[in-house]
Formats: sequence, C-alpha cells, structure tokens
Amino acid sequence: MPTACPSPNCGPRRGGLTPTLVALHYTAMNSAQAALERLCDASAEVSAHYLITGRGEVMQLVDEAARAWHAGVSAWEGHDDINSRSIGIELDNRGTHPFAEPQMAALEELLLGIMSRWQIAPEGVIGHSDIAPDRKFDPGPRFDWRRLERQGLAAAPSPRAYGAGDAKAFVRAAREAGFSADVDFGTLLSATRLRHAPWRTGPLCTDDFTL
Repeated sequence: MPTACPSPNCGPRRGGLTPTLVALHYTAMNSAQAALERLCDASAEVSAHYLITGRGEVMQLVDEAARAWHAGVSAWEGHDDINSRSIGIELDNRGTHPFAEPQMAALEELLLGIMSRWQIAPEGVIGHSDIAPDRKFDPGPRFDWRRLERQGLAAAPSPRAYGAGDAKAFVRAAREAGFSADVDFGTLLSATRLRHAPWRTGPLCTDDFTL
C-alpha cells in the first residue's frame, strides 16, 4: 500500500472529467525527500498523485479522484487541461541515470491498479515530454518504455503511412498518434523520437513514421 503524504496542491477535476491518462515524470532532483518536500510545498504550486523512490517506495500525495498539478500547459489528442484528465506519477530520477529495478517494478504494480480502476488503455500512459514537448524532456531517454509495452502498460508504436513521408505528412502522423501540442516541426520530431527512438538523430526518415 502507498504511504500517504498529502499535498495541499490539488483541487477538483474540472468539467466533471475523470482520468483517461497517466502521465509519467522524473523529479530531476537530488533525492526523493527533496522532491517530496517540493511537491507538498504550497508555495511551489506543483504536485503529483504519486511519487516512487528509487527503492520502490510508493507515496500517495493526492487522491486519484482529485486534480493534481503536474502537467502544466500541455495537450494530448487535441485536449488541453491534462491535469483534469490524468493521474501524475513522479519517479525519483535526475534524468541522468537508469531507473532502478525496484522502482520500475513498483511503477508496474501501480499502473496495473490505476489502469484497472479507471479503465485506462495502454495508449493513455504517456510521458511529460509527449504532452509538453516544448518545455519538458521527462521521463527521458533512459526510461524503459519497451518494458511497459511488453506488459500492456503502454502502447507500442505502430507504422503510419502518409503520402511521400515529408514533413507535413509526419505532422499528420504524429497528430494521429496523440501528439497535439502546438510546436514547431523540429520540436515535434524530437519529442516523438524521445518517446520511441531516443537513439535516432538526423533528418526525418521512414522509421520516424512508426510512432
């Protein structure tokens, strides 16, 4: 069971919305304790529903039915106010090292419960960089999306064919995949690669249409 660590930084979900997404983040802080203090600091005006330490300890900061403040200005599948549509999970990681095995195992267990309770499909498990590609890079290139995909806890990429495969066609393909934030082409390409192929560099290629 998660340890309760209530944060004041929350409120009701707007417009009667319920969670259809789970947004994954890394804390980018030096310790889980430092992250917890910030997420529970009223003056910081930021929170998440859960924080998972590197040792796999799970802390619940906000009730799942409430609106936590983790997504900021963001968009997915043409929708904004992602905070009202999602459950946010913070992972204790600076973005510079792999995610620990106990942490990933705890995340998997937590995701299973959340997805079951709210009937969230694998396509609804997304990264912060997916919804705010002009501002955010988490959970970053070291996060093991393939591991979640193999267990049905995130959606695997699929080929999308659009015309000659030029920039406009790629933008249409990315929009179909859910990437609807209003950003320039280069930012969009970087965001889709960060999620599906963080090793890939260079100009747009055929493989970029698998997303």
